[in-house]
Amino acid sequence: MQMSLKEKLLSDMKEAMKEKDVLRKDTIQMVRGAILQKEKDSLKEVHEEQILDILVQEIKKRKDALVDFEKGNRHDLAESANAEIAVLTAYLPKQLSDDELTEIVRETISEVGASSVKEMGKVMAAITPKVKGKADNGKVSSIVKQCLA
Repeated sequence: MQMSLKEKLLSDMKEAMKEKDVLRKDTIQMVRGAILQKEKDSLKEVHEEQILDILVQEIKKRKDALVDFEKGNRHDLAESANAEIAVLTAYLPKQLSDDELTEIVRETISEVGASSVKEMGKVMAAITPKVKGKADNGKVSSIVKQCLA
């Protein structure tokens, strides 16, 4: 039986503690904290898809902060953010290549019958569940724009 994402995070955190890998331990603890907070807020146990959402949100936070760190010449913080992104990305499903993504976008555009950039919202709504956790939304959005243009 395959371990759930939540169990894997706990197991990996324990392993990181044994190995004294502070960055990995702290990053995983932070994600587990976000998961626990979500469970407390909703009074329900989170499922795999919600954990993926949390991972994607945490990666996005770090990518956004990375831009500021680089502008502010804080290479130490940028390095740390990149390392955290690497730890978090390991828990996401295999990322789609640009070609795979373009193929999915084209299929979805024909499924929803979109023909102009004005219908981008409709296409994004249909495509998001298909690529959840497997591709960055910014990248998906730009490919949808290219295909609709």
